[in-house]
Amino acid sequence: MSDSTPQWYDDEAGPLVRLYAMTAGRARSKSIDEAFDLMATIQAVPAARDEPTLSPEQLTLLRICRRQPQTVTDIASESNLPLGVVRVLLGDLLDAGLIYVTRPVQPTQLPDTHILREVIDGLRAL
Repeated sequence: MSDSTPQWYDDEAGPLVRLYAMTAGRARSKSIDEAFDLMATIQAVPAARDEPTLSPEQLTLLRICRRQPQTVTDIASESNLPLGVVRVLLGDLLDAGLIYVTRPVQPTQLPDTHILREVIDGLRAL
């Protein structure tokens, strides 16, 4: 094999699969405009079954999500897949109705601590 030919086999790891092959060349999921937040919690829909059209990587992610709700970062870590690939594959699973996402509350939506302190002080004064 010449030096200009890409190596598709690693002696220690076995055959290499390019990341774009797992996502069909996509960097984003088909219909989800918003990227998955790193701390978003993913859970499999209770009635979700392994569909024959799912890739092995999608099946792995679905099985991880079935055990218990997982964050996107935990899913990427457990599946040994890059975060970008996990986001695309999770988007496909969401589009198929096999998972649902609980996004964390944004800091701007949380009540102001100053207001909460005033409420506590007011309750104590009663």
